[in-house]
Amino acid sequence: MKKTSDEKVKNEIIQQAVFWTALFVFGIFRNYGELEQPDFREIFYYDVCHWIFQIIGANLMYSVLIQKFFEAKKYLLFTVYFLGGIYLLGVLNRLFIVYAAEPLFADYPQDSISDIFTDLRYLLLYYILPVISGSFIFISMKFMIRYRDEKQNTFQLQKEKSELELKALKAQLNPHFLFNTLNNIYSLSVTGSAAVPLSISRLSDILDYLLYHGQKEKVSIAGEMKIVKDYIALEMLRYDERLDIEMVEKIEFSGLIPPLVYLSFIENAFKHGAEKTSGRVIISISVETDEKYAFFTVENPLFGKSQDTETGIGLENIRKQLDLYYPGIHWK
Repeated sequence: MKKTSDEKVKNEIIQQAVFWTALFVFGIFRNYGELEQPDFREIFYYDVCHWIFQIIGANLMYSVLIQKFFEAKKYLLFTVYFLGGIYLLGVLNRLFIVYAAEPLFADYPQDSISDIFTDLRYLLLYYILPVISGSFIFISMKFMIRYRDEKQNTFQLQKEKSELELKALKAQLNPHFLFNTLNNIYSLSVTGSAAVPLSISRLSDILDYLLYHGQKEKVSIAGEMKIVKDYIALEMLRYDERLDIEMVEKIEFSGLIPPLVYLSFIENAFKHGAEKTSGRVIISISVETDEKYAFFTVENPLFGKSQDTETGIGLENIRKQLDLYYPGIHWK
């Protein structure tokens, strides 16, 4: 937190230094160009005096009047303090120039204090308006920077929220997938199948993928398809010859996808296809890629009318992941 606070102070100092330096240089050149016989030394000293009160006035207006009164919708107090504040700044600016600055570089008659307080027209034109103009530019710059920062913060918060949601979904998905696979191996062990050791080996490969790739943001389509084939080989040990897998692969362009998306669809096809019947089952799988899109299709037979109207967490999690990764541009 301290580092963040220090960084904000540093950025604020840099922004103000650049802004006020640029405004000061612009003011000197403008005033120098407007006079027929300019005295650069005199222009410099006057501009420094106005510049000091512009900095003070602009920061007070933004930090106090704008943030504490205007943005809090205390418009009457804002108006009163604004009018009183710019008048006081104008008076202080003129007092500073007449009694502190001018004696150092000029020999002009000094205005009386009563004239300084009561000559409103002169005060407005030569002391108040420079403060207001500098403050207006400064406050406009601050609002633009604040809008940019708020937009970046909103984007960062949304990104962090999406990442947390994805981690939560993956945390649900991996145990769900592992639970189903262990059930399959348990079924083989109950029947005394000789395929149990090979099933455990296949499961080991799948667990390795889950541990080292499942938590990544994106994985290659080729890598996902490799683990899909390992899972299919594991399932083939259960169903023997009654299961036919029709697979078409046309991966012409490498691409990246969220991990476990394809694998979850395949697992779902087995669960709601092959497990629902003792007869012959055909599961068709197709993956094609081009320069812009990846097309993935899984088809499994439907046996009778399902009495289970609840949606499993597997497909529901996949829908949520796709919504987070590809909002509004994925096909369901």
